[in-house]
Amino acid sequence: MTQPPDIQATGSDPASDKLDGAVFRVAGVVVLGAIMSILDITVVTVALPTFQLEFGTSYAVAAWTMTGYTLALATVIPLTGWAADRFGTKRLYLAALTFFVLGSALCSLAWNIETLIAFRVIQGIGGGMLMPLGMTIMTHAAGPQRVGRLMAVLGVPMLLGPIGGPILGGWLIESLSWHWIFLINVPIGAVALIAAFVILPADDPQPSESFDFLGMLLASPGLALFLYGVSTIPEAGTALTPKVLVPALIGVVLLGLFVRHALRTEHPLIDLHLFRNRALTFAVLTMVLFAIAFFGAGLLLPSYLQQVRGESALWAGLLIAPQGLGAMLSMPIAGRIVDRSGPGRVVLVGLVLITLGTVYFTQLEADSSYPILLGSLFVMGLGMGCTMMPVMTAALQTLNHQQVARGSTLMNIVNQTAGSIGTALMSVVLTGLIKNEPLAGPAIAAQFDPRVAAELPPAAVREGLDQAAQAFGHTYVVALVLIVLTFVPAFFLPRTKPKALEGAEAQVLVH
Repeated sequence: MTQPPDIQATGSDPASDKLDGAVFRVAGVVVLGAIMSILDITVVTVALPTFQLEFGTSYAVAAWTMTGYTLALATVIPLTGWAADRFGTKRLYLAALTFFVLGSALCSLAWNIETLIAFRVIQGIGGGMLMPLGMTIMTHAAGPQRVGRLMAVLGVPMLLGPIGGPILGGWLIESLSWHWIFLINVPIGAVALIAAFVILPADDPQPSESFDFLGMLLASPGLALFLYGVSTIPEAGTALTPKVLVPALIGVVLLGLFVRHALRTEHPLIDLHLFRNRALTFAVLTMVLFAIAFFGAGLLLPSYLQQVRGESALWAGLLIAPQGLGAMLSMPIAGRIVDRSGPGRVVLVGLVLITLGTVYFTQLEADSSYPILLGSLFVMGLGMGCTMMPVMTAALQTLNHQQVARGSTLMNIVNQTAGSIGTALMSVVLTGLIKNEPLAGPAIAAQFDPRVAAELPPAAVREGLDQAAQAFGHTYVVALVLIVLTFVPAFFLPRTKPKALEGAEAQVLVH
């Protein structure tokens, strides 16, 4: 009797409904890499003022430590699907981890802001491949009928990263130095490299299609230029400036040319033919709207807690923790339900919970009750656990073995792009609303600068903080509208066990 390739590779039967030790070991390796990659995106946010002081530079230049990392991610993600098919997922995962750990070590040794930005790009080359590769490895290891539960495991660092990053970054900078926000990745990365080498199944890459050079020349710079333009909007304060419009429009043109090319070629760099899969199409539409709302709104509460309530970065991170706790509770349950009955119903329940939680934040005040705020965050977290990874599962669950690498690459591109759009959108809306309130800006400044506080009467500070809180609440209305719109594509997600799964089980039975 011949075993299917996945059984030979992992020692686990992908048709089994149980998650065994072999699958959990693979998941552990992937989660280690995901934690490093995602935490490193958020941990640097609290270090920007330190970079300004340490290297004597402006905030705009220091922000390139984040922008450079993001653009490196955007450049390599389109290549990941082809490279995984060509070289094998294990070899590529080891290479990605090596780039990430090397970049981390170099960042800790940076002697000026220019070298730090350059080393962050090296780090981003590795970080950009870790998530799509991790999703591919876990989908292959689990098989379609268990991928929902495994995606729930991978979803924990995705949801906790925005919460844990600022807490960890603030603690490391205050207790040690800024170098340690990068140095901490070296021992963790070394463990991840050893574990990946020992645990991940050996590669047996199939003969790959020819590399789509034209697609690479269109897709990677197109995506990077578009994201650069979008990420510049908060700094510029408007989208109608050459600094934003020129790179964004060039990026859109290049991406448009890539779409035209991809639909006409047999083996494109990003496989747009996957949109023939109805479940993947609605999953992408759901992910676009959800990621814009989720990642965009993600920056609002930490800013509210620090700027309006006067909390430190560390306390702001701790106060957001109930959202992560809610997600951790609901994710395993959602994963089991998705494997048994499809993701459709679970995602709709999650969106209802997120909607209920978000309604409270549209009514923020300068002295909003912390117990109610934390309770609303917990409800939102329960909804997040039922939404993000089940949507990813909906996209990947019906793909065959050969399509999984391309599908996970596509979903990560969508996630990255939508997240950048959401962050820029909410930043511009919030900045505009605060500028329209005459006392909001000075009142926020008074929270951090004793000289400003001394010049403003206490009554003016209170009124200004009320105006600022109202601006945050109105910005949450935009997020709420986007979440409500997400119900439309989510309604069409599969609500039954996918047909592709039944075929996979039948194949294993024949063997």
